[in-house]
Amino acid sequence: MRPDARPAARSVAGLRPRLRRVLGSPLQLLLLLCSFALAAYAGVRLLDGDRLGVALWFVGAALLHDLVLLPLYAAADRAVVRGFGAAGRRAWVPYVRVPAAFSGLLLLVWFPLIGGRVDRRYRLGTGLSADVFLARWLLISAVLFGGSALLLALRLRRAAKRRPPEAH
Repeated sequence: MRPDARPAARSVAGLRPRLRRVLGSPLQLLLLLCSFALAAYAGVRLLDGDRLGVALWFVGAALLHDLVLLPLYAAADRAVVRGFGAAGRRAWVPYVRVPAAFSGLLLLVWFPLIGGRVDRRYRLGTGLSADVFLARWLLISAVLFGGSALLLALRLRRAAKRRPPEAH
């Protein structure tokens, strides 16, 4: 055996754990490749018709998010943190943040129907009325905030039971 063959074997053996750390398991790599293939297929199908319209929609959505929506919800989040932080209740912030995020996401996705902007097109396309979307979004938002308030109340009740009574 050559004296320089041993270091080459060590470097190959050391390469496998490093590749596994970078790439993950073979199953993860396969799933990642499948997801890229699915995304490529969806992109080809999406861009098959109106390429300029799709590109404008993506650019417009990115600009709307980065220049308008992000500053708005960042300011709202800062206001909530300041409001609860001043009273020493910073742990309550997620109980407002999570339902607000889900409610805002639903509004963003379904805004044309919630706002009644495409009522005629929706009715022609589906045969259904779009009048129910605003009420349903409000109901879902109320359930999200109510459920969050209930979870907070249960957490506070459990914390109050654990605290020993104060001696006077």
